Amino acid sequence: MALEVNTWICIPILMVVYLVTKHVLHKLLNLPPTPFPVLPVIGHLHLLKKPLYRTLAELSGRYGPVLYLQFGSRQVLHISSPLAAEECLSKYDILFANRPNMLSGEYFGYNYTAFPWAPYGEHWQTQRRISAMEILSSARLDSLSQIRIEEIQLLTHRLFLADNESPDQVVNLRSELFNFMFNVMTRMMGGKKYYGLKSGKLEEAKRFQDIIRDTEEANAKASVADMLPYLRWLVARKLKKRFASVQKRRDEFMQEWIDEFRTNGLVNGEGKKTFLSVMLSLQDADPEYYTNEVIKGLSQALLHGGINTSVETMEWVMSLLLNNPSVLSKAQMEIDELVGCDRLVIEEDLSKLTYLQCIIKETLRMHPAAPLLLPHESSKDCTVSGYHVPKGTMLLVNAWALQHDPNTWDRPEKFIPERFQGKENIGEANTGLTMIPFGSGRRRCPGENLALRIIRLALASIIQSFDWKRVNDELVDMSESGRFTAPKAHPLMAKYQTRSIFIDQLSQIELKMPKVALI
Repeated sequence: MALEVNTWICIPILMVVYLVTKHVLHKLLNLPPTPFPVLPVIGHLHLLKKPLYRTLAELSGRYGPVLYLQFGSRQVLHISSPLAAEECLSKYDILFANRPNMLSGEYFGYNYTAFPWAPYGEHWQTQRRISAMEILSSARLDSLSQIRIEEIQLLTHRLFLADNESPDQVVNLRSELFNFMFNVMTRMMGGKKYYGLKSGKLEEAKRFQDIIRDTEEANAKASVADMLPYLRWLVARKLKKRFASVQKRRDEFMQEWIDEFRTNGLVNGEGKKTFLSVMLSLQDADPEYYTNEVIKGLSQALLHGGINTSVETMEWVMSLLLNNPSVLSKAQMEIDELVGCDRLVIEEDLSKLTYLQCIIKETLRMHPAAPLLLPHESSKDCTVSGYHVPKGTMLLVNAWALQHDPNTWDRPEKFIPERFQGKENIGEANTGLTMIPFGSGRRRCPGENLALRIIRLALASIIQSFDWKRVNDELVDMSESGRFTAPKAHPLMAKYQTRSIFIDQLSQIELKMPKVALI
């Protein structure tokens, strides 16, 4: 009995000693501010709620914009200050250029060799150079512009036909924009089209969509295990089996595509210019480096990373416009004035549509596709904002917090596109990184140029061709999902009506479409 009493007395004493020792060591090491207490094993995980970027922003509001956290066994540096973000992503760009080791990188990143998860070094630099100069260069994107024009005109044509059959249509914009974006990316990647063909490839498209969904679900389930090695060990067999299963399907899908392209694509009219044909040409020149795994890893990064994030951004734009009809009218008037009403908008018009660009910038500020930038990891000890940051610390830059900081932005929760008028560059500011929806530094998203081209063209086209309004008098629900990329919690449903001045142009789209050979 006495032993049992002594045990119960010792436990709280040991806990107090642990917490005090941890706190004193933290001060002695000059680590950044941290919430107290840091619990054994789990650290600060008990403080985290969805959405994570908002929880972390609230913690920074209490403890400071440079925050040191313990996620299980992982040391985490959370940044929500423009100056600290610039310090990490500019001054210490190379030092923070690594990615932390996680299950997604091990399995979906082909053992950390795929571009998004590869550590900083010669291999990553080569893939970055391929992406920037061979695949996503302005010249390459220009050469594929007809694909984007054709797909957005086919989308507007489908909407026109539906409206013609039953006026005042209600449409699921998320679904329509996803189908459009899916076709754009798969055609640019390898001359493949899934939606809108009479031959029908919907089963294959659904297979790919299922792979994307299962990839996201696997990543979500692994997030806690990534922070707690002992938990990963306990559930390792089940987790690894799930990741291996999803990756097998991902790999097989892309391998079939490569094999099919090898057989048919090189004699395909579009195939000579697609991303996949570029990579296979590089493989022909240097097969030892440009293996099928390298090509599949880069292809998956472009497809998985490019589709959903662009769809989410376009859906947020349209949601904000429907809740702010005067802004929508102003954008439509700009297009009418600068493009005219006798033809449909094309990519060459987009640079003139400055107010539309302001709308997109403001949406990216309020709803960045990656509210928390993909994590970085320090390769050496360093000092950030006067605090010591140990080697191996995971860096989380809170783009959402930076872009909602009231010290930088006037009324940050308000949708005010005019705040960007006269500012050519996203994030233009006197000091620090105040807006980084595509990241910054060496790990900045290489697909930014492509994403903005597609988003601008799609939005300009549907705003030009149709009058849009909410399905009822209530404002569009702007609730956010708790996922990492923070899409809208509910798909956007909207009413639309074809503008009378564009009926002739929209009715003739299908007749004017060039006949292209698709795999």
